[in-house]
Amino acid sequence: MAIAKAERLMNLALCLLGTRRPLSKRELRGSIEAYLEAGSDDSFNRMFERDKDDLRELGLVIATVENLDGETGYLARRDSNRLPAITLDGEEAAALGLAAKVWQQARLAGAASGALQKLRAAGMPEAEDSYETHHSALEPRIPVHEAAFEPLMLACRDRRPVVFDYRKANAARPEPRHVEPWTLECWRGHWYLAGWDRDRGAERVFRLSRITGRVRSRAGSFTAPVPDVVTVRETVETWAGETATRSARIRLRTGCGYPLRSRAQSIRELGEGWDELEIPYGHGLDAWLVEFGPDVVVLEPADLRADVVERLRAVAKG
Repeated sequence: MAIAKAERLMNLALCLLGTRRPLSKRELRGSIEAYLEAGSDDSFNRMFERDKDDLRELGLVIATVENLDGETGYLARRDSNRLPAITLDGEEAAALGLAAKVWQQARLAGAASGALQKLRAAGMPEAEDSYETHHSALEPRIPVHEAAFEPLMLACRDRRPVVFDYRKANAARPEPRHVEPWTLECWRGHWYLAGWDRDRGAERVFRLSRITGRVRSRAGSFTAPVPDVVTVRETVETWAGETATRSARIRLRTGCGYPLRSRAQSIRELGEGWDELEIPYGHGLDAWLVEFGPDVVVLEPADLRADVVERLRAVAKG
């Protein structure tokens, strides 16, 4: 059914683009096989009106013209349906090339590569990539290892609610979550989903590596408004611990925890294989520290130490 409709839309678009004069419904019906097979005039009229609306929604500009006999005709003038020439300077071309490299491991890799080839064939300048020439050992990548990434990316794009099982860092078993997905963000090498949690009636952020099982789509539309991109990104950073409100003091085993060291405000060697670090303390730091296991000991504040101990006990009970 989907293929038949796509073919019908394509045939209608070709007829409207290929004519030099407006074509009436009668002429279009006689030119397109699917319309000839319509059972009645009413059936054809409904089909044609839907197809015309679909083509317009896809961006085709269809003009409606009335001839001297009062009959309505349709055509899609080529000058109204031709995109202007694409002109990019060297910096813009370099940005597009870098974007294509970043998405190399994701589902968009094929589309990004194909789009880049078409732009180059159309005359886009080959940017001199000094980054690649002199720093080939370092290449931008967005790692995408989680099976949940692709279905969630599509659900964000199509605005479709989803259901998945999610295991919190301090929980022994996963729980089902009914979510209206907004956007995906990569932060410190991990992917996060920001969206509206229907069960809790609030905005939530989920780390993709803690999603277990399959992501299932659900019918229906969103029930909560989607915030702008900036707000969502700020939410992801806040829930992931990026926004710090105070400092914490921890002991870290020597040679371990480079991500913690990169954020440290101060580092002091304690000897016997341990260092003392002062790091920014924001929402989500307890869950992050748990991931380093026995290589980290929280010294202060007391509430952070208690949260980390509670999460470790939950994992141990597992």
